[in-house]
Amino acid sequence: MTTSRVLFSLIATAVGFVALPSAKADPRAVEPRAVIELFTSQGCSSCPAADKLLSELQSDPSVIPLSLAIDYWDYLGWKDTLALPGHTNRQRAYSQMRGDREIYTPQAVINGVVQAIGSDRTQIESAVTQSYNTASPLSVPVKVTVADERVSVTIPARDEAPGGEIWLCPVSAQISVGIARGENRGRTITYTNVVRRWIKLGTWSGKRETFTVPVDAIKFEGVDTVAVILQNGNSLQPGAIIGASLTSLN
Repeated sequence: MTTSRVLFSLIATAVGFVALPSAKADPRAVEPRAVIELFTSQGCSSCPAADKLLSELQSDPSVIPLSLAIDYWDYLGWKDTLALPGHTNRQRAYSQMRGDREIYTPQAVINGVVQAIGSDRTQIESAVTQSYNTASPLSVPVKVTVADERVSVTIPARDEAPGGEIWLCPVSAQISVGIARGENRGRTITYTNVVRRWIKLGTWSGKRETFTVPVDAIKFEGVDTVAVILQNGNSLQPGAIIGASLTSLN
């Protein structure tokens, strides 16, 4: 049995059972091997190199690169126009779960379990390998389709699943920002797959789950893509990312 929910606002509202519309999945979608969350800031002089590397990693269809702008460097003279306080909280929660309490920019967190310097390609590649020695990431396929002005997300059933939370993130595939003050004054920096919001679809305990979200509830301010993340733990204690998808809304 599939539990279906429709999100009519940014808070999910249960409406019973809703059938998935017929649609083809994003042709870019393949089984991912890595979700790379780059914690970055427009006020950090070391970040542009990492932002550039993240855009290069996007060419690998097995990698889901995401930009998570933080706000703790805003006091340096430039308020990050893309930052969300929740990203700072997420970065701190990751550091506590790893036990190293390392928080900096540019920092990449791979598959929710391993960190690396966000501008160091070799470190990131090593961290991808290390994440599979640490956990069992991306073992659950996440199916996302876009049709009839709705985004449909399906998580399959799995026996003895560790469980977790299902998050949908409206994403802007590319945003260029001219920076007038601070350490990057006078530069225009392009950001890749910028996470604009986090919407909790529900929890997963191993049963098949289906959710539907109206496109007009999430398509705002340049949002043209949607990321879905299935993650062990919760927002206060995030664990391994066990499923993910990045799909165009166009």
